[in-house]
Amino acid sequence: MREDVESLDIKDVTANWVNAAVLQRQIDDRIKALADLSHTPLFFGRLDYLHAPGADLAEGAEGERFYIGRRHVHDADGDPMVIDWRAPVSQPFYRASKKDPLDVGLRRRFGYTGGELTAYEDEHLTDPTESTHTSRLLQAEIERPRVGPMRDIVATIQPEQDEIVRSGLSGSVCVQGGPGTGKTAVGLHRVAYLLYAHRDRLARTGTLVIGPNKSFLHYIEQVLPALGELEVKQATVDDLVTAGIEVRGTDPAESAVVKGDARMAEVLRRAVWSHVTTPTEPLVVVRGSRRWRVPAYELAEIVAELRTRDIRYGAAREALPQRIAHTVLVRMEQAGEAPDDRVQDAVARNTAVKAAVKTIWPPVDPAKLVLRLLNDPDFLATHAEGVLTADEQKTILTAKPARSVKSAKWSAADAVLIDETNDLVARTHSLGHVVLDEAQDLSPMQYRAVGRRCTTGSATVLGDLAQGTTPWATASWAEALRHLGKAEAVVEELTAGFRVPREVIAYASKLLPSISPGLTPVESVRETPGSLNVRESSAPDADVVAACVESLAHEGSIGLIAADPRIPSLAAALEAADLPYLAPGEETTAESRLTLVPASLAKGLEYDYVVLDDPATLVAAEPDERTGLRRLYVALTRAVSGLTVIHATPLPPQLT
Repeated sequence: MREDVESLDIKDVTANWVNAAVLQRQIDDRIKALADLSHTPLFFGRLDYLHAPGADLAEGAEGERFYIGRRHVHDADGDPMVIDWRAPVSQPFYRASKKDPLDVGLRRRFGYTGGELTAYEDEHLTDPTESTHTSRLLQAEIERPRVGPMRDIVATIQPEQDEIVRSGLSGSVCVQGGPGTGKTAVGLHRVAYLLYAHRDRLARTGTLVIGPNKSFLHYIEQVLPALGELEVKQATVDDLVTAGIEVRGTDPAESAVVKGDARMAEVLRRAVWSHVTTPTEPLVVVRGSRRWRVPAYELAEIVAELRTRDIRYGAAREALPQRIAHTVLVRMEQAGEAPDDRVQDAVARNTAVKAAVKTIWPPVDPAKLVLRLLNDPDFLATHAEGVLTADEQKTILTAKPARSVKSAKWSAADAVLIDETNDLVARTHSLGHVVLDEAQDLSPMQYRAVGRRCTTGSATVLGDLAQGTTPWATASWAEALRHLGKAEAVVEELTAGFRVPREVIAYASKLLPSISPGLTPVESVRETPGSLNVRESSAPDADVVAACVESLAHEGSIGLIAADPRIPSLAAALEAADLPYLAPGEETTAESRLTLVPASLAKGLEYDYVVLDDPATLVAAEPDERTGLRRLYVALTRAVSGLTVIHATPLPPQLT
């Protein structure tokens, strides 16, 4: 298929160089999308239908066989050889069961090693004598060692996951999923499915995946290209809101919490619209030898009418000179003249009109406005009255006021405020679909920033309330979705764990009553005896290094997770032991399999074996105990095959 595209000759089919360039770009993208993945087979399953899909189910009707794969593959004549996993005919591969075979007589799973076919496994769904059993190939695929970036899960999608993946584009979905339930993979595969089912629409409107940090985005960035989807953009929330603003400062937690509160949106709205003033002087427009007068009360009526409209400050400001010009044109017509649209545009550009607009409805620079709010106590007090308390206002005021936008040490929370103000002035462009991962950690104002990017589209929200590790982490999905502007979103819960071994998730779940009461614990489908090892230590650095060496004897990736302040000491210990290590975001290879992970960056990552350094130190490194225990919960649940906990200080009481 790739060679067919490469052999296309477009010299005689394009009218000009522009068309040729566009067509060549499309051809290049198609070739790129058809790249081979040496370790990934083109198909992973087979369905034998009892009857041809869509055919009459009368007795004697012939069945049909389909191979299911990551991509559609056709032969030289254009006949399909492999059916895309997203096609309707492929759906029974994930949904069919003994109870409901969906007209499938046989489902076959193929096992591969390094891209080579090594095994297959059959299920005869309509045979009553064959017992139901857990697929060994499915289990092996789930447990396959993690080396390199995150991979697709098209061969292992479970029925409850498939239901979310294939949900429609028009509705938003929120997925609450504990560690190892596959929520991130489900979100990414939903994007791939939506691009398949609604390609033309999403090609126009765009799609975006938002992750918590660059390391996480690097880890997941190969999933969609492996499925042939190359156009999906990826970003962090900070990437979205810091356009033109350099973030060089940080906020104390109490200040960041207030700045991230949804009430700040009202403060900003008041501050922006306070710039509009009621006209007190008439306007006189000179045209040739004639003078046209618009009285102050009529100008005030125009301003009042524009203010009642549900439009942005900047759009209303642009409409004001045209509304004034229209009033002048009415005067002209009443005087017997016959002005046209060109005259109205000329009046709107008249010096007197422009001067009046500048006085009545001055332009607003979002960054300057936010800077003034944070620097000027009186200005803040005026617009925060009845919204923020005096103490809250004092909390967000800058200790050392900056002289200009460029010299200000903006924080990430400040950038979100500027983004909100930008939207008050000019509407933010909306995309067709947005995926928001690790959503539990966002502030209300950050939710609003993401929601602005999908006001006319839909969203897939992914997260785990128990893993909220910011002081402003959301307390409920209903609250988060309301701030996002998607209060109608359906909340789905994934409770079956496929990644974390049963021993490990049960150990970590001891923390749930303290960090997220009422949340359903994950039930792991994987039993891995001996996967949890908790050791007391008197020489923590040496014992951690020894545990890493022990873990490296196994196949797969190794993650050494520790409290952020412990990272320099452990890095020195690894270097002294001549153990090379990677930083989060750097790709593991067969030669370099150990990653040193600060606990603050562990969220969303996974490793075959995890060595966890001193849980009590990790908890103490956070601003409060609940946040510390949530950070610990995240760290404990990064392991796919085994977890070793080394502690020099007593374990948190919840774990003993």
